[in-house]
Amino acid sequence: MTKQFFSKMFLVAGLWGMLLFMASCSGNRHTLRTGIWRAVLQRTDGQQVVFNFEVTDCSGRDVIYVSNANDQMKVDSILFNGDSVFIQMPFFDSYFKAKINQDGSLQGTWTKNYGNRLAVMPFYARPGDSARLTAYAKPYRNVSGSWAAYFPGEMKDTSKAIGLFDQNGDQLTGTFMTPSGDYRYLQGVVSGDTMKLTGFDGCHALLFTAIIDSTDHLSGGKLYSINSPVAPWYAEKKVFDSLPSAYAVNNIKPGTVKLRFRLKDMLTNKEVSIADSAFLGKVVVIQILGSWCPNCLDETKFFTQYYKENHQRGVDFIGVDFERTADFGKSKEAMQSFFDHFDISYPVLFSGTAALDPDLTQKVFPDLPVKINAFPTTIFVDKQGYVRKIHSGINGPATGKYYDQFKEEFKDIVNGLLAE
Repeated sequence: MTKQFFSKMFLVAGLWGMLLFMASCSGNRHTLRTGIWRAVLQRTDGQQVVFNFEVTDCSGRDVIYVSNANDQMKVDSILFNGDSVFIQMPFFDSYFKAKINQDGSLQGTWTKNYGNRLAVMPFYARPGDSARLTAYAKPYRNVSGSWAAYFPGEMKDTSKAIGLFDQNGDQLTGTFMTPSGDYRYLQGVVSGDTMKLTGFDGCHALLFTAIIDSTDHLSGGKLYSINSPVAPWYAEKKVFDSLPSAYAVNNIKPGTVKLRFRLKDMLTNKEVSIADSAFLGKVVVIQILGSWCPNCLDETKFFTQYYKENHQRGVDFIGVDFERTADFGKSKEAMQSFFDHFDISYPVLFSGTAALDPDLTQKVFPDLPVKINAFPTTIFVDKQGYVRKIHSGINGPATGKYYDQFKEEFKDIVNGLLAE
C-alpha cells in the first residue's frame, strides 16, 4: 500500500513538474511574439531612428536578431518580470527596458552607458511589421555608387567622409567611411527626391537624410545620432579607385623605434611585455581597441580568425584595451562581451588609461613618435622588435570591396615582414 502510494505521488509530482516546465517554456516562448518587429527610437525633435528585429524561439527561449541591411546581431540576454522585459545588447553597454502591452507591443526606453553619462531614448516596437522606412513616391534618381561627403562643423572645420550607397528600386543600403572607420550597416529608402538611411547596433543609433538634387549632388543632409545635435552634410558623386592611405604613419624608419610596455593580461592577470621571450623573433601585431568601439568589433572578428590561421607562421598578436575608465575591474567587465563572443586566443592587456585621456600615447607607449588618436589603431612590429607601420581605423564589412582591400593590405604587410 505504501509503495503504491509513493509511486502515485512520484507520478503526480513528475506530471506536475512537466506541466510547470511546459507552461514556463510556453510563457517565455510567447512573451515576445515570434517574427519580424518594427522598432523606433524617438528623438526629442520628432525624428526617429527605425530598425527591425526578429524574435525566434530557441529551445523554449526567446532570441532576438537585430537587422541592418545584410547584417544580423544576435541578442540572447532577455529577462522577463511580469509584464516587463529587460534586453541587454551583447556589445557597447546598452539595454532596453520596456513594458509588454496587451497587444504584444513594447513601450519603454533604450539606455546607452557612456561611462560618465547615460543617454536615454524613448523606445517602442510593434510585432508583425516588416517595414523599416516607407517610400511614398517613386524614386526620381538612383544614388548607387561612391560619394564624397562633407560634414561642415563649427569654425568652418569640415570633416570628410565617403558615402557608399546601393539602391535597388526604392530600397537603399550603404554606409559612410571616415578616417577612423565606418558607420557600419545602414538601411533605408529613396522616396521621390529624398533619401533616408538608419542604423542601430547598440552603439550607433543613426538617421541620415538628404535631398537628391541630381545624379551627382546631394544637399540639405542631416545626421541625427542618439541625443546629439543635428549635423548637416552634403555630398558630390565621385569615383574612388582607391582610398586615401590609412597607413599614413610611414615616417618611422626601420630599426629606430622599439616599444616598452608591461601590462596586465585581462584574463590571466599576468603581466605581459612585447619583450617577453614568447614574442622574440616574431612579427607582432598590436591591436589598440576598446569594447565601446563598433569598428573594433569588426576588426576583432577578422583578427581572431587571421590569428588562428597564421599563428604557426610566426605571427603573434597583442591587444591593448582602452576603456572609458582607468579602473581595472570596470574595464574587464566592459571587455567581457568581447571575450564572451569571440574566441580571442591572444593576450588582451589592460592599458590602465582611459580612452579619452589626451596623453594615452605617452602614458602607455612613450617611445612612439606619433599620437594614437583613433580607434582601432594597429601597430606592426617586425621580427627584430622594431615598429614598422601604424594603421588607423578600418574599412569594415559594410564597405564591401574596400573591406576586401583592407584585408589584403593587412596580409601584404604581415607577409612582407615575415619574409624579411
